[in-house]
Amino acid sequence: MHPAPDAAALQVRAATAADLPAIAALHTGARAAYHRARFPDTPFDVVAERARRHDAWLRDLDRGDTPALCAARHGTVVGAASYRRGSGPHRPAVTLHQLHVDPGHWGTGVGRALHGACLRAWRTAGFSRAVLDVLWHNHRARAFYTRLGWRPDPDRRPAPDATHLTLWLDLAAPPAPGAPAPAAPDPAGR
Repeated sequence: MHPAPDAAALQVRAATAADLPAIAALHTGARAAYHRARFPDTPFDVVAERARRHDAWLRDLDRGDTPALCAARHGTVVGAASYRRGSGPHRPAVTLHQLHVDPGHWGTGVGRALHGACLRAWRTAGFSRAVLDVLWHNHRARAFYTRLGWRPDPDRRPAPDATHLTLWLDLAAPPAPGAPAPAAPDPAGR
């Protein structure tokens, strides 16, 4: 059981290039934690994997259509999210591209805070639908999204190899019960 987090100490803000090493490390750690459930003997938190995550987030930070957020507690980056604006057959839709929390901070509200910040940004921008792909075997993430109102997309079947499931969220609907929306992040990082 995690100690009660200091909610006031959690800040969600725009991610910057200075956050990149911390985001790459927490993303690598999160992937390692959820992949271990399926592949217990495979090392996932390795230098090469951290370099891949670093390069992927660097591309996201450089893209104009992929806003990135990070959550910091007491100045330490403990979570990150990015999304891509309106593309694909479900316009006006937005795609939650990444949402990762340092495993040491799972269950402490970091994921909900990032999700809430994304929801506010999407609704403010006028999106009516959000979509995401989640790994089929990542039961923790699937349960998290289900609690927040996400549902399997009836228009998209699971990937042929059953590795991914597409979920969608009606942004016009009220937030799911128990999904409080924290204060909006300051884009300037204040």
